[in-house]
Amino acid sequence: MLRLIGNRIATSIPLLLIVTLIVFVLQAFVPGDAARTILGENANPQTVAALRDQLGLNEPLVSRYGDWLAGALHGDLGTSIISGVDVMSSLDTRLGVTLSLLVPSMLLSAVAGIALGFASAVRGGFLGRVIDVVSLLGFALPSFWIALLLVAALAERANLLPATGYTPFAESPGDWLRSIVLPVIVLSLHGITAVAKQTRDSVAEVLEADYVRFLRANGVGTTSLLLRHVLRNAAIPVVTSLGLVSIGMLSGAVFIENVFVLPGLGTLATQATLDHDVPVILGVGVVLTLAVIVVNLLIDIAYGLLNPKVRAA
Repeated sequence: MLRLIGNRIATSIPLLLIVTLIVFVLQAFVPGDAARTILGENANPQTVAALRDQLGLNEPLVSRYGDWLAGALHGDLGTSIISGVDVMSSLDTRLGVTLSLLVPSMLLSAVAGIALGFASAVRGGFLGRVIDVVSLLGFALPSFWIALLLVAALAERANLLPATGYTPFAESPGDWLRSIVLPVIVLSLHGITAVAKQTRDSVAEVLEADYVRFLRANGVGTTSLLLRHVLRNAAIPVVTSLGLVSIGMLSGAVFIENVFVLPGLGTLATQATLDHDVPVILGVGVVLTLAVIVVNLLIDIAYGLLNPKVRAA
């Protein structure tokens, strides 16, 4: 298992470098730059050129990326071109908000999705058809439309939950919970439907296996059969689905934070992109890439625990 973890971490280092390089190159093709953002559209061209030179924006891309990478290797992600605030400080401030959105969404997708899919596979019939319909709706309906409906129903008409904004947990746990309910529901709906359908299909396939019939014929109890044998053997495709859902939530969080005006990494990335604030864009890219690496590592560990052959590979 330690060798598996070590191999995954070693292959993650080139991935991190490639992602930051791609982000750095792509932002260079976006029209405009930070100097024009700071001075405004009506600024004198000579003034803009002088500021570009002052900010180092006239340097070759390779040189600028090399300078950033040298600092990043020493734990320095630079400072915001627009605000002058240290990038690490901005990330630390906003990371907690994004985690407050992602962690509950992932847990809700896992628990609700597995429970619904397992119940559907075991009982079948009407519940199975309901899961299929809900899954199709979950994939088909746009997240922004669901968000608007929930805001209109639960925030504006019923006045049960806030439509926008975020309250830190340390300030008020109750208000914090109320501020994340709607974003978590919207972000996890797709995950719940995807995990539920994968769980139902996997469990249903295992239930038809010959060894399950053999265990039943030898008097193994239903609860033991389902939990110790069926669910365990159906778990690997479900874990894969959970991993894909979790990674998808990282990009979904960017949209959800902007819809509900949450001061997390998503809104930071959006504003930094509009402002052409390259150090901030790269900083957010590093954090999100590390999050993907961690999710993939957890999936590999889960594979190893569920299947001894993976540990031996």
